[in-house]
Amino acid sequence: MDNVKQITFGGGCFWCVENCFNMLNGVISAVSGYSGGDKDHPTYEEVCTGEIGHAEVVQITYNADVISYEQLMDVFFFLHDPTQLNRQGNDIGTQYRSVIFYKDEEEKAKAEEAIEISKKTERWEGTYVTELSQLEKFWSAEQYHQGYYNENPLQPYCSAVVGPKIQKFKKYFGERGMLRSEA
Repeated sequence: MDNVKQITFGGGCFWCVENCFNMLNGVISAVSGYSGGDKDHPTYEEVCTGEIGHAEVVQITYNADVISYEQLMDVFFFLHDPTQLNRQGNDIGTQYRSVIFYKDEEEKAKAEEAIEISKKTERWEGTYVTELSQLEKFWSAEQYHQGYYNENPLQPYCSAVVGPKIQKFKKYFGERGMLRSEA
């Protein structure tokens, strides 16, 4: 695999975002973590305060020969509402902001283009508030957050919020042939 790349997104709670990206053909891994803040080695508890500036994010490692940056962006804009400022549904705070972390100017330009393409789909009403930020550092979340939904599907938040979002995702992207056969 010579064409392995990474991208880091924040689209609300990382539990369902990570799970969905890990189901896609071409995604090698999706890891829950934190980015965009001022504190080194942040903990979940610190990020949840909203005081250290980090967002809950997912860092996706993918084979660009199998899945494109544009397809990943389409998934990103499907999984969260980019018109909600510092929140996703009942998850409120800057740690749940809509954000794309780019590595260079070329990636930033692609992200800007992806936002414009998503707006044209009219999937979401309202003004997009997705932040574009230079990726400084990605901090992997604690181990118990990795694959959290798969380990805790009956946890109340997972069964009420994450599970239904995953089912909607599987139906939509399954019909497009983008899911791994075991998803």
